[in-house]
Amino acid sequence: MESYSRFTDLRLPAIYEKVKAEERLTFDEGVALYESPDITGVGFIANHVREQFNGNIAYYNINQHIDYSNVCILHARCHFCAFARKNMQTEGAWEMSVDEFLDKAMYSIEHGCTEIHSVGGLHPKLPFDYYLDIIRGLKERMPQVHLKFFTAVEIHHFSRIFKMSIEEVLRQLKDAGLDSLPGGGAEVFAEATREKICPGKLSAAGWLEVHDIAHRLGIPTNATMLYGHLESNEDRVAHLIQLREQQDKSGGFVTFIPLAFHPANTRMAYLSSTSGLTDLRNIAVARLMLDNLPHIKVYWIMTGLKTAQVALRFGADDIDGTVTEEKITHMAGADTPEAVSVDALTRLIEEAGFVPVERDTLYNEIIREGERWHRKAA
Repeated sequence: MESYSRFTDLRLPAIYEKVKAEERLTFDEGVALYESPDITGVGFIANHVREQFNGNIAYYNINQHIDYSNVCILHARCHFCAFARKNMQTEGAWEMSVDEFLDKAMYSIEHGCTEIHSVGGLHPKLPFDYYLDIIRGLKERMPQVHLKFFTAVEIHHFSRIFKMSIEEVLRQLKDAGLDSLPGGGAEVFAEATREKICPGKLSAAGWLEVHDIAHRLGIPTNATMLYGHLESNEDRVAHLIQLREQQDKSGGFVTFIPLAFHPANTRMAYLSSTSGLTDLRNIAVARLMLDNLPHIKVYWIMTGLKTAQVALRFGADDIDGTVTEEKITHMAGADTPEAVSVDALTRLIEEAGFVPVERDTLYNEIIREGERWHRKAA
């Protein structure tokens, strides 16, 4: 029998035994992990699972973020948002034309990006062809680059205002060249808490439905959870279990990204920012509860680079990417850089004791030869 002297919480040895036996953790065990005073013990168990999934590899990618507009019909509803604006007459509002978007995306060609990530507000006036033309234009200019566009909330918005089914919206976007969906808009699924932080926003069931349909259409997606606001530990665990159940059902989630709430410049500015230990715990518990998701990403934009580095020993196997000009979190007061170099990311990974591997959005290894790149053959 392995010695459990490393654990100071007497609940953790039994959880560790279940994890080693590859048995699924329960709701109560998830809550126990969130409540445990032994954060290093929780991290140790999470690191065991992380190494079972991904060995000594830690991933990063070279990507570009472009937000097409921050005009949003829910500007007054999402109390945690510092990004949205009512209309173009509101100070700080913007919307990009198709040509402006395509021109800005040339950065991806010039800098060897393998992914463009784009989300926006729920714009009341842009036509559906606007979104299709951006996707088509990008695919014509850069067919190799993976296009990860539009949260489930945006997809539902398109369905409503353009009077199409969610399936038809996704089919047309996919036919235009959409490759995957990001995981934003999930926030926290617990309806009572969701009603306090974003009343009137797409429900948890609606978010899961969009991802379920995307998976059935062969569109992979990411999953997220916003933590550090009004949610309880029970809310967090229930959220993870619902994601786990959806993954059992449709199998299309690529990675999970816990998102730390940044309160500055929001209507919830009275709250404190998350601590490093809270960030690490959310990474670790996610790795332990989501036994059917292969990857857990630490989003350094929200946690900071130093915490992200430590998170690689708390269950995360992906440190995200170079990003370039992230706006949403920085408008909520993030003091992290808006971009980071490949050298900085690989140095952080190596210092943590892992082998850095550049990936594309779907975790295919990227091979670079001078200014050219390709995906490693399976």
